Amino acid sequence: MPPESFIRLGERRFAYLDFGGPGPVLLALHGHFGRARIFAPLAEALAGRYRVVALDQRAHGLSDKGGDLTAETYVADAADLLRALRLGPAAVLGHSMGGTIAHILARRHPELITALVVADMTVLNQEPETHPVLDVTSWPRRAASPEELEGAIHARGIPDAGYFMDSAAEFTDGWGLLFDTADMMASQRALTGDFSAQWAASRQPALLLRAAESFILTAATARRMALMRPGTELTELPACGHWLYRDDPDGFARAVGSFLDRTLAPATRRSPAR
Repeated sequence: MPPESFIRLGERRFAYLDFGGPGPVLLALHGHFGRARIFAPLAEALAGRYRVVALDQRAHGLSDKGGDLTAETYVADAADLLRALRLGPAAVLGHSMGGTIAHILARRHPELITALVVADMTVLNQEPETHPVLDVTSWPRRAASPEELEGAIHARGIPDAGYFMDSAAEFTDGWGLLFDTADMMASQRALTGDFSAQWAASRQPALLLRAAESFILTAATARRMALMRPGTELTELPACGHWLYRDDPDGFARAVGSFLDRTLAPATRRSPAR
């Protein structure tokens, strides 16, 4: 795990992880409640082939909290990061909410994005398709230990708190989560809706990864998404829940790496002849 790097984009400070190495850049965007370090196993699996750069999106991880938490600002942050670090054009991968940001980024900034991977995210992020807002208003601010914090999350109806514990940290007054619960409520509400038109509008080659046991992306909607957007491959990872990169890290890395190899390698081979 490389140490976090920090950069100012506009008036905000952002944290990111650059796993380094040769190869084309893959910008990785986590979902709500997540942080950049969740992509460490993927970066390790792709080392030597792709350079993974993962952003702590606004109000998450070690990036600044609060402010505007709409899709437009998340997209602008990702585009600004690619430009500031001179990483584009790059492939982009987004999990859950990060998948929405990734495909809107591909649509609005095609000059920055060569390929798109959306991991277990629906374009119908609304009732009755899914439950788009997880109520975290009663979650504890601090606990005496990581175990106590995880137990408190579990007691609020979360059977597997591991994903949320990736954002656990020790503060001067105890253990807590790096995100602010009010920020998360505002952000989830802002990203509720039907994003079908934005999804269909981009033209880069795309991989849509569905977890077979997903509670976000139904099989029917995944098939519809693949059909409505030319150049989209649909792959389902069996025996995986929504956090498919945790449930099957090897299968997740194989699917992403294979897609990028097939998509980006031909362009790389053509580039010297231009």
